[in-house]
Amino acid sequence: MLGDIGIRVDSLSAWFILIINFTSVTGVLFGTGYLKAYENPAAKLTMHWALFILFQLSMIFVCLVQNGLVFLIVWEIMSLSSMMLVIFDHHTNETLKAGINYMIQMHISVVLLTVGFIWVYFETGSFSFDSIGTFFQGHNNIWLFLIFFIGFGFKAGFIPFHSWLPHAHPAAPSHISGVMSGVIVKLGIYGIIRMISYLHSDLILLGEIILTVSVLTGLYGILNAAVHRDFKRMLAYCTIENIGIIGIGIGIGLIGLGKNSPMMYLLGFSGALLHVLNHSLFKSLLFYSAGSIYQQTHTRDMEKLGGIIKSMPKTAFIFLTGAIAIGGMPPLNGFVSEFVIFSGLIEGIQSNSLYQIILMVLVIAGLSVIGGLSLLTFTKSFGTVFLGQPRVPLAHKPHEVSNLMLAPQYLIITIMLSIAFIPQFYLNILKKILSGTMGTGLIDSGSLDLYSKTASNISLISVVLIGVVGLVWTIRRFVMKKRSEDLQTTWGCGYTDPKSSMQYTGKSFSKPLGKIFNFVLLEKKQYNEIKTSEIFPDTKKYDSHYLDFFESTFVNRINNLLFKIFSYLRFIQNGRTQSYVLYGILFILIIFLLNVFRILV
Repeated sequence: MLGDIGIRVDSLSAWFILIINFTSVTGVLFGTGYLKAYENPAAKLTMHWALFILFQLSMIFVCLVQNGLVFLIVWEIMSLSSMMLVIFDHHTNETLKAGINYMIQMHISVVLLTVGFIWVYFETGSFSFDSIGTFFQGHNNIWLFLIFFIGFGFKAGFIPFHSWLPHAHPAAPSHISGVMSGVIVKLGIYGIIRMISYLHSDLILLGEIILTVSVLTGLYGILNAAVHRDFKRMLAYCTIENIGIIGIGIGIGLIGLGKNSPMMYLLGFSGALLHVLNHSLFKSLLFYSAGSIYQQTHTRDMEKLGGIIKSMPKTAFIFLTGAIAIGGMPPLNGFVSEFVIFSGLIEGIQSNSLYQIILMVLVIAGLSVIGGLSLLTFTKSFGTVFLGQPRVPLAHKPHEVSNLMLAPQYLIITIMLSIAFIPQFYLNILKKILSGTMGTGLIDSGSLDLYSKTASNISLISVVLIGVVGLVWTIRRFVMKKRSEDLQTTWGCGYTDPKSSMQYTGKSFSKPLGKIFNFVLLEKKQYNEIKTSEIFPDTKKYDSHYLDFFESTFVNRINNLLFKIFSYLRFIQNGRTQSYVLYGILFILIIFLLNVFRILV
């Protein structure tokens, strides 16, 4: 039944293994410095790093094995080891709940994947990945692919299968958050692309489904990121947004494959795979810088911070670099992959189908909104955390983190710049990967040289513009040194002694957006209203936070229903050993009777 395990490295798996190993190395380097505060007891760290090695190896083997049964085993090892890494700080209920939530959803994922592989086995008699292609040749492609898509979609974080992300990422140590966001969600993408490589029919329909789900995922993710005040939760929602962007590229490529359009195919899949790399870089960078801030301030609440740039200028520069990249702005790598994906959408507008033209225009609009909201999100987060003054007194004055923690972040920035300025090198590699994975003649008739040169030139022009602005600022600073300046206090709306807590907050910045999209951004408020009879009211406390729409509307309701159903069976666990022995005897008796009457035969 097991057959040939089939460990194989092809171009697609090699691309993902490269990303896994690079991100894991940067995670180890950053984590070594980040975890110095946890050195006692040492056994805890020893177990942590042992689990990290198991985690990395399992991710690599996910990309290597070509047998469905073995794939499920290493997939489960990956989920279990990552769950143990998430609950590193297991003394808090929030962390334990996040780990359990993550594990439950990953088991739903593995159940769906198991159903898919068993279906293939019953039809073909093999668990080999090649048998999936055989299945697709003789059967309807839609249903099996959708089972695999949903199964891998849980790991990737497509809506509505994303709700583990905003809990697991904030709960995990920051180097684990960076590796999980940078790599583990991408293995869901790997699985989807691997299944696509075996498809034979229904390509356009499946591409349109993926495109629609992806643009909704991107919009939902960035809307939630824009309003959250916990900066690690905000970054988790940005991961969902970028999974949507990657999915848009996959959808374009799949439609191009179905239409025999070489440019749509190349631009879509190349943009998606390049964004897989880009996101692994700038998202791990952002989580590492967020971890640096947390290590020094011991809070994830942006509304309590401010003025961090004065004490942590290097971390501020790193965070700003990641923010520009994730916003898709030149001269950084996020611009290149999003430019390629946009180009694929524009190529799709040249379709003969009015329906597809409308779809492409709507997706272009959606992707543009995603980009704009991303800039809003990181303008808010950078301004709130790094500029102004601390909004609440901190336990101790923060200072810059160690060089051991900064070094991997600078290494990541170096790779990001190489993608921004020599994109043709990476796009040529991706063209070869697609040729080896899909094995289609479409590759030979398409070229990405024009797009890579355009992206490179835009990056160079933006650097020149930044240089001009920097030169003007330097000249102004030099001139102003020779003049006296009369400094005045900023107008404080009539307050003669304004406090730092009265600064403009991140919530104030994003509140209008929350009001516009209040049908999906669910705000929970807790406060005591001032009664009309109170002439001298006491101090009042106001607290608000946003709930996940899908979790509140669907997941929690399903959980409550299951709890209600299982509560009726609670009598089974009565604490009496005699009852448990009786259950075993009854089970054996039932099996015996079934065999006697040949019901099991």
